Amino acid sequence: MIQQSLFDADYPAAPPTEGIKYAGSKLRLLPQILWLAQKTGVKTVFDGFAGSTRVSQALAQCGYRVICNDKAVWSKVFGDCYLKAGSKKKYDQLISELNSCPPKDGWFTEFYGADASVKNQDIQLKRPWQIHNTRKLDGIREKIDQLELDPYSKAVALTSLIMALDKVDSTLGHFASYLRDWSPRSFKSMHLEVPNIICCDDVHRVTNEDVFAIAQHVEADLAYYDPPYGSNNEKMPPSRVRYLAYYHLWTTICLNDRPQLFGKVNRRLDSRDEVAGSVFEEFRRNEQGKFIAVEALHRLINNTNAKYIILSYSSGGRATAEELDRVMNDAGKILDVIELDYRRHVMADMTWSKEWLRNTQVPNKEFLFLLQKK
Repeated sequence: MIQQSLFDADYPAAPPTEGIKYAGSKLRLLPQILWLAQKTGVKTVFDGFAGSTRVSQALAQCGYRVICNDKAVWSKVFGDCYLKAGSKKKYDQLISELNSCPPKDGWFTEFYGADASVKNQDIQLKRPWQIHNTRKLDGIREKIDQLELDPYSKAVALTSLIMALDKVDSTLGHFASYLRDWSPRSFKSMHLEVPNIICCDDVHRVTNEDVFAIAQHVEADLAYYDPPYGSNNEKMPPSRVRYLAYYHLWTTICLNDRPQLFGKVNRRLDSRDEVAGSVFEEFRRNEQGKFIAVEALHRLINNTNAKYIILSYSSGGRATAEELDRVMNDAGKILDVIELDYRRHVMADMTWSKEWLRNTQVPNKEFLFLLQKK
């Protein structure tokens, strides 16, 4: 990757983090996020859309007190594991016990496992895992509930299970569709490992709330926002797979609630497009002719109880450059912008006013904005 900086920015090396395959992962942006946070001199950071928690993990390891929040159940589990579970060593025996669980034919095997030895299998019946791994999943998931673990031990067990399954799946990284042919990794047998837990002395907080409900009350110096992006495609239909629905199976594994399913990929019924969508993914306009997603972003920034905000946004999102500029300048002052061009893999940070506006017309650009609120 070629890195360019007009002001010789010295991006810090990001500490190691763990995570599943995740659309929109900020793994490659961690050095830039940490650099912007470092410039503010803050001590407490609110990660409002934590997702796979990589950003929260990195911030915690760099000495910040982190408030890790996401509506997704599995994200809360990840946060409890990595930020709250304490010493990694005390979970060795638990993970060893789970690895030794005998496999069984259960609910997950019935709906999400398939036998790779069966030839000419109907493409509509493709599944995310081979049956030898879903049988292990059924045995381990049953054992986790039988052990009646404390919340943090259970979070470690579930995170370890999800991480192991993510390494042997036959998907593109989400559960809205599956690969036509079995991936090479799906033939491997999954093996649980103790996650790389961050010892934190209970300084961090992990929440599972709507971002609007918590943002105005959270006590943080800096908020980091990476909302799901609504498409800027004017032809995008009103019904489509929503971001939260991509990871419905991780929710089911955490809850073990055997939900009602629908569709060819056996999605949770409560992950239906009209139920699971985020206002930030909305592509339509309101009665005043303004994009709903942009107005939601405006409301969130204005209502955030923090002096600084780092906003991650893609040029493929619903908001135009001019609208983003209006939203942020209404709330405060843009102190810095970092641009990542996914097409050319070139990074450049630009601190002069309005320059970034001319660079959002090219697709596949990611922007990090550092905003100081009024």
